Amino acid sequence: MLDNAEWLTKLNWIEMLRDIGRHFSVNRMLTMDSVRLRLEREQEMSFIEFNYMVCQAYDFVELSRRAGCRLQMGGSDQWGNIVNGVDLGRRMGTPQLFALTTPLLTTASGDKMGKTAKGAVWLNADQFSPYDFWQYWRNVEDADVVKFLKLFTILPISEINKLAALAGGEINEAKKVLATEATALLHGRDAANEAAETARRTFEEGALAETLPTVEIPRGEFEAGVGVLVAFVKAELVASNGEARRQIKGGGLRVNDAAVTDEKMLLTPANLTPEGVVKLSLGKKRHVLLKPA
Repeated sequence: MLDNAEWLTKLNWIEMLRDIGRHFSVNRMLTMDSVRLRLEREQEMSFIEFNYMVCQAYDFVELSRRAGCRLQMGGSDQWGNIVNGVDLGRRMGTPQLFALTTPLLTTASGDKMGKTAKGAVWLNADQFSPYDFWQYWRNVEDADVVKFLKLFTILPISEINKLAALAGGEINEAKKVLATEATALLHGRDAANEAAETARRTFEEGALAETLPTVEIPRGEFEAGVGVLVAFVKAELVASNGEARRQIKGGGLRVNDAAVTDEKMLLTPANLTPEGVVKLSLGKKRHVLLKPA
């Protein structure tokens, strides 16, 4: 894997303007969607952001020179940046370069896929557990279920058509199938089934599933008392103390299934369940176990 710092950090400002910048038309750059849409919405764009397409185009040129790369692929939102690279390569004497983009995967509401309230949906299990991955698919919008079954599972179309016929509350069964099949493709069937069982026990039986995501905290720190705001931030259920406070006011945070009403609450060994953990919940669907270690 190449690191573009190998060539970008060696450029000085004058060389950048003289050798690369002269090939770019500001008029044309302003027509690119990545710039035009920002300006139409009157959103501020920094000089660094404006020059992103210059750097990406130059990356394509260097990849061609160093590794013989002739094709750059990306989402349709990257079309302008990639085409700029093709044009820059022609002007700087590389062999003919090519661009290939595909439509962005979006939800029914128009949002890009791959983002949640927690951040990116990682494929690496260390950064996004199989259970969290399963939950991502379980919580997709109703209108997306059939489309995602076709895109992200290898189920026969006949079976997908049967799931497509489900309506009302039954659509949740189709979501569970989607979640399990998508998770199985990435993490294996055993991990997918375990995630599905964890969700079933947690939501349908109200049981404390030991396979929920777990965050360890030093035992001494826990025995001294951990602020409830800090605990939810450590569990990555909220991004900040401020967000935790807002969730408490709205009744969105729970400790061991009891609503948190006091933002100054301390979690201590007295809050441990018989399993030796504290269950932290954001709403009805996101749960993390806090465990002294």
